[in-house]
Amino acid sequence: MIPVLTPEQSNTWDQRAAAAGVELATLMESAGRAAAVVLADRYAALLRAGVLIASGPGNNGGDGWVLARALHRLDVPVWVTSSGTGTDLRERMARLARAEGVREVAPDGPWPSIGIAIDALLGTGATGAPRPAVATVLARILDLEIPILAIDGPTGIDLLTGIVHGSARADVTVTFGGFRRGHLLARDEVGSIVVTDIGHPPPDPGWPTVVTDHEAAEWLRRFRARDHKGERGRVVIVGGSAGMTGALRLAARAAFGAGAGLVHAVAPPETIAVLVQAEPDVQTLAHPFDQPPSRALLDLVARADALVIGPGLGRDAGRRALVTALLEVARSVVLDADALVAFAGAVSELATLSAKKRVVLTPHPGEFRTLFPELASVRELDPWAAAASAAEASGATVLLKGVPTVIASRRPPILTVIAGNPGLATGGSGDVLSGLVGTALAHELEPESAAALGAQALGRAADLAARRQTARSLRPMDVVQALPDLWREWEVLRVARPAPRPPILFEQPRPQTF
Repeated sequence: MIPVLTPEQSNTWDQRAAAAGVELATLMESAGRAAAVVLADRYAALLRAGVLIASGPGNNGGDGWVLARALHRLDVPVWVTSSGTGTDLRERMARLARAEGVREVAPDGPWPSIGIAIDALLGTGATGAPRPAVATVLARILDLEIPILAIDGPTGIDLLTGIVHGSARADVTVTFGGFRRGHLLARDEVGSIVVTDIGHPPPDPGWPTVVTDHEAAEWLRRFRARDHKGERGRVVIVGGSAGMTGALRLAARAAFGAGAGLVHAVAPPETIAVLVQAEPDVQTLAHPFDQPPSRALLDLVARADALVIGPGLGRDAGRRALVTALLEVARSVVLDADALVAFAGAVSELATLSAKKRVVLTPHPGEFRTLFPELASVRELDPWAAAASAAEASGATVLLKGVPTVIASRRPPILTVIAGNPGLATGGSGDVLSGLVGTALAHELEPESAAALGAQALGRAADLAARRQTARSLRPMDVVQALPDLWREWEVLRVARPAPRPPILFEQPRPQTF
């Protein structure tokens, strides 16, 4: 389990380690040496060109001094630039390094020629803009046209909120035990993120966690040779008003791509006339959305393993009545897009409908603001709290789309999906997601696991597709077409998990943005 921590939780974890017998000095020694492993793994060719470590006054600076000592013992040319004295523990590590001959350079003096710089200026607990002495060193580092590895996080980023104060940049960020929230809210600045183990006790099970490929692969339903279409899940998708047929088609294609055995589309007659020609795999039922649901429609929804309602549903009068009627007879439901907007100002009604049902809401930020206006400002800086409050208010599992995507229900932990790239910022990606989540529900996953599986599959398929198409050219159908490659990759991962690489626990590449 890889947790996502606030700075306060990070400090609590350190104190719990100390109480369990792992001294803070041991954690610092382990952190500095873990950074050395990542540095050598990523930049082995640059080490002989020289390393400059900028050490701040806090314990993050102490990690930098440990790293300097580790590199010095390997005969790597290394220098430390440091501004004044710091914490007792940081000074202790500095004395050890100086005693072994680690060289120092003045913050405002000439610096040697180097191949890589280490930002160990400010750590997890730093808030606000860096003070002048630190800001001056940071500016000099950022002016160097060389890679930067940050310990904890790039200086200038608030690791609680992700707010960037001034300029901040790292090509690689090394963090310890788990992610800090700011890492996931400032993805452009933190670069690739490497989570390492330094000896903490197990994380608190109530803390948010990151969804991994290994976890998602275990959630996937395994098919049996004797399975028939009814056992693979029946998904009913309601949407596709005039002019929005594509939303319905994408959701249906994603449901098939995720392994549904039967996919039914319910839409107005004019949409169905197009759909039967374009999507022969999909079973159809024509039904005008401005009329009460027919017995045939209610029976179809009642027999379904999962209902997806919203992609291209439209916002004409009467939509809430239609959604309500279908919710009342459905067993498992994904409410997306216009079906969410239909409940604006009526969250308590939605909570009543969600009681004793498996319901997943999939709002993007605008839909979230419409449905939960009182939480809109919270979502900007703390999507974890916003999603948890929305789940409590609605009685449903909430999949709050964004960077990162956060999944919350009334029970911990909150799940966090960090896969994906800006290629998903296109119309139709949410429709693909609803089809994926609907199929996961049809395969009898718990709502929070179904939501997390769908979001992880969407993000990882988008990453695979972007390697072929680029993020700039990515279309939702490219993501659907990448699903088979993802399922193969996850099956290999499930059968033969990669060999461990201690102390590295998890690596998250920089998002593809070109």
